[in-house]
Amino acid sequence: MSYSGDTRVGGPADLRDLSELTISKLAVGPMDNNAYLLRCKRTGEAVLIDAANEADRLLELIDGNGLDRVITTHQHQDHWQALAEVVGATSARTVAHPIDGEVLPVSVDEPVEHGDRIPVGACELQVIHLRGHTPGSIALRYDDPEGRTHLFTGDSLFPGGVGKTWGDADFRQLLSDVEERIFAEMDDDTWVYPGHGKDTTLGAERGQLPQWRERGW
Repeated sequence: MSYSGDTRVGGPADLRDLSELTISKLAVGPMDNNAYLLRCKRTGEAVLIDAANEADRLLELIDGNGLDRVITTHQHQDHWQALAEVVGATSARTVAHPIDGEVLPVSVDEPVEHGDRIPVGACELQVIHLRGHTPGSIALRYDDPEGRTHLFTGDSLFPGGVGKTWGDADFRQLLSDVEERIFAEMDDDTWVYPGHGKDTTLGAERGQLPQWRERGW
């Protein structure tokens, strides 16, 4: 069956099979967080994006096949409640922006900044710093050599709008970063994997940017 991105807490992961990489999306926890396991098809190396909750289910998803890194998209607790347990069970290295990494329950082995690259075996993710939802929120870009761009946005971009902010300055900063660092740089067929809920594409959202700016959230 083809990938849809429609998952539910307690249900199975949805698997996307790309030319060089597999992406498994799993919904976990009381806040319906998304965790994503990316595994290189050539080397078997893997990263987990947001060890959000339900460590037992995340470890079942990893299935003893090894985990090299856990990337935390931002500092909010619902995105890292299983981090310590998953790292303890797998010895995976931890990755986060240094600003948000200060509040995580484990130390950050590999602090990353805007433009940095994170290896996933023979593949790589590009770090995009999106300020506003939190000071150190990051998105992760993967360019499929035989297909579209895949973008993991944490809580900075969802279907229908940018992530929650706590003031006008934060909103303007986040919207500016999203416009300049995402929409201006990537095509409409870019697939967006958010931190909660269903996926979207940049093409489905691009026409709403003026409305988001006008409404202020």
